[in-house]
Amino acid sequence: MDRKPLFRRKTAISYKTEEKTVLRGYDLSEMAEEGYSFCDALFVLFQGRIPTEKEEEMLQYETAEFLEHSMSPSAVSAIAVITGRPDLPAAVAASVMTFGGAHGPGAAHGYMMHKYIERARVEGKSLEEMGKILVDEYMDAGLAVMGIGQPQHTDGDPRAEPTHIKHEELGVGGVYLELQRSIEKHFNERRKREGRSYVAVNMIGAGNTALAELGFSPNAAWCIGCVCRGFSCAAHALFTMKKGRAWAASKREPMVQMLDLSMIKYIGPEDREVPSQEERQEYANQQKEDGEYKKWVL
Repeated sequence: MDRKPLFRRKTAISYKTEEKTVLRGYDLSEMAEEGYSFCDALFVLFQGRIPTEKEEEMLQYETAEFLEHSMSPSAVSAIAVITGRPDLPAAVAASVMTFGGAHGPGAAHGYMMHKYIERARVEGKSLEEMGKILVDEYMDAGLAVMGIGQPQHTDGDPRAEPTHIKHEELGVGGVYLELQRSIEKHFNERRKREGRSYVAVNMIGAGNTALAELGFSPNAAWCIGCVCRGFSCAAHALFTMKKGRAWAASKREPMVQMLDLSMIKYIGPEDREVPSQEERQEYANQQKEDGEYKKWVL
């Protein structure tokens, strides 16, 4: 009796034979022999095309800029996880899983740009006008304008504006850069009118704008950011494996803490007696009546 495979799917990404591995129609070995880079392969992987030299150079610049950001949540997570000595990929996975609304690459900025560029087309407005509309709509609603401001680099992320400049120098600018520049301009004009200080573009605003201009979708851009930062977090984990020690206790040393407790200020309840089971019901009812516990509810 013929048995059909349990896993049956279609893919437009790749196939392999005994002689070759083919990515979107291109033999990877031939690409390597012809001198195509990792960034060239990313274009083929996500877009199915060979990039121009300027496009490849811009992606090289962008991924190098985003590769490292020191003790960010992703790096710290990789270090913390590897002290338990799982296999290395677990530490890398943990680091990438910290990426979200406040840290690391994300797709939301790209989707915002797509939405307002389409609105400009539909409403017959220029991107300069649409930048002001975006800023006013977000700020009037009390929302943060994505792509601007960095809590640690209060004078401006040193990676971000140079990315804009490289974007312009290479001549790969277009509608995304035009809108992003308009957003930054109108955002700070409004802050000035409100008596507030200047805030510079951050790496999401600059980097995602460049990736969008290069043809990468918001989710593809997110993936590329995860990949390049993943290399860095792997290095942090490897360094800890080689130079550090596993999380463990020793009879000859004080108990090992994952973090120095002086780094953490405890603000929870004062020490308290644990009620006996006989006292439990009365104690629990009294707690609910007092309502003090509500300060600690998560």
